[in-house]
Amino acid sequence: MEFKTGPLLATINYPADLKQYSEHDLIQICQELRQYIIDVVSVNGGHFGASLGVVELTVALHYALNTPYDKLVWDVGHQAYGHKILTGRRGLFHTNRIINGISGFPKISESEYDTFGVGHSSTSISAALGMAVASHYKGEKDRQHVAVIGDGAMTAGLAFEGLNHAGIENSNLLVILNDNCMSIDPNVGALKEYLTSITISKSYNRFRDDVSNVLAKLSELGPNAHKYVKKIEKSIKGTLLKQSNLFEALNFRYFGPVDGHDVKRLASVIKDLSAIPGPKLLHCVTVKGKGFALAEKDQTKWHAPGLFDKITGEIKKTVNEKPQAPKYQDVFGHTLVELAEANKKIMGITPAMPSGCSLNIMMKAMPDRAFDVGIAEQHAVTFSAGLATQGLVPFCNIYSSFMQRAYDQVIHDVAIQNLNVVFCLDRAGLAGADGATHHGAYDLAFMRCIPNMVVASPMNEEELRNLMFTAQQENVGPFTIRYPRGNGVMPDWKRQFKAIEIGKGRKICDGEDVAILSIGHVGNFAVEACNELNSEGIYPAHYDMRFAKPLDAALLHDVAKRYTHIITIEDGCLQGGMGSAVLEFFADHQYKLNVIRLGIPDAFIEHGEQPELWAACGYDTKAIIEAVKKVAVGRTTVALVG
Repeated sequence: MEFKTGPLLATINYPADLKQYSEHDLIQICQELRQYIIDVVSVNGGHFGASLGVVELTVALHYALNTPYDKLVWDVGHQAYGHKILTGRRGLFHTNRIINGISGFPKISESEYDTFGVGHSSTSISAALGMAVASHYKGEKDRQHVAVIGDGAMTAGLAFEGLNHAGIENSNLLVILNDNCMSIDPNVGALKEYLTSITISKSYNRFRDDVSNVLAKLSELGPNAHKYVKKIEKSIKGTLLKQSNLFEALNFRYFGPVDGHDVKRLASVIKDLSAIPGPKLLHCVTVKGKGFALAEKDQTKWHAPGLFDKITGEIKKTVNEKPQAPKYQDVFGHTLVELAEANKKIMGITPAMPSGCSLNIMMKAMPDRAFDVGIAEQHAVTFSAGLATQGLVPFCNIYSSFMQRAYDQVIHDVAIQNLNVVFCLDRAGLAGADGATHHGAYDLAFMRCIPNMVVASPMNEEELRNLMFTAQQENVGPFTIRYPRGNGVMPDWKRQFKAIEIGKGRKICDGEDVAILSIGHVGNFAVEACNELNSEGIYPAHYDMRFAKPLDAALLHDVAKRYTHIITIEDGCLQGGMGSAVLEFFADHQYKLNVIRLGIPDAFIEHGEQPELWAACGYDTKAIIEAVKKVAVGRTTVALVG
């Protein structure tokens, strides 16, 4: 599908083309760029509000800077749609997040203008500082380094670590704070309140203006005036400003707040700041979803709305005649409230994803027992550990790939102390269009190697509820429940809770040719495969392992004695995952069996729709059928174990 391009935007393929226009022309270019994003995203889907909010900033940056020589790092990366369009990818933008198309985030291998891959958040300051120090070391004194950090990314600890280090380096670094008071949901915490106080403080802003005017007047006094200017500026910065501005206290020269939608002013300010050495911070106030009224009004809903009618704003829904099974995240949200009503010890924690993981249901029903701690996964885990030391049962819900950021805390603060923290890992497995940075490929492997940790994955919504019920019982210890993005398989899922024996799997169906061992939602692929195979006279057995740790030893002994051909299936990495655990078990007990493992290979998987990726990785229903047929007729060659 072709998308109409405005007359000025049509002439801009790279930032060099942008520079042929006057600053006044930038206003129309912004209008055309914003409309192009709306046109494409409404039809193809993707992140929406964040990139609309930085259109003017994007144009101003590429107009004022000499990219790609000057280094520009976007953080969070879903702000970078306009950046991609202006840097040689307008003709490819319709493939955004589609399999074999361009990534929805900056990606070094995709363009020289993408200086750093940013799918998660809060890395820009550290990365840009590293680039700035490298340029200084190489004698590249004229190279600019800009970190655009926004959409809640400043709330993470890593951003402050970067600021702390940058303050003592005399490097050519400009941090642009895109302050829109939002991540996916509204920003929370003291920093958000602080930034708000800066933007609305008339006395603070008037003081800064007055100081600037005084210094400007002093500079007119003659050749020796600079001595007085320096003295007064040092005195002022040493007293009021350092006490009233966090960034000045960290040795950043603070500028702002400025209107993030005044493209002419932004371009001028960025050019001026490029001439000032050392670390600087420009505070831009923007509106997420700017230019699309509904996105401005409901910024959470329009963060990534899917397909929609750009005229009416109606979000399009997939028509399905069958009763639709709920999303796993919604089952989690409603079940947690149900459990919390019966168990007063239960608390809910999420790092900035209340709507994404459905903790917002508990936050509304029990606001004193549910916490959004901001984009701060490490803090979320250790905060949960602190709650657990006092006898509470925290359910800490973190997307699987985001949990990678808090791995030390899981080991050091929870597992070593054997605390009953329940980790609910949403978006486990191949998450879809967000690609490699968001696939939850590694949690089975990195959680099962931790002592004291239970690692489980439900095959359906009822199993998720029962695992959550099991995890909140007395003295269970660290407990991980991982489940995928998307819908389950049970429209009627609200059933009475039943405790599951920890480490106990279950037989789905008996068989005679081969045993399939699955864990998690992909067990439903095995059910479909078995049904089709049965119609062809092939009868594999199927077992739902439920637990990657501890393994069901009795089940595995029984399988090993009855079958010589085993197929393991998981929506996780093959290196160290459930299949590896099964291989280890068989090897430890000297079983000589043919084992085929299906799952995510040892590679970073790109973006695409989940069914496309399951098929590409070879563990969808069709792949299972093919694997069983090869084994059943003895035409496969696999490694012997034992």
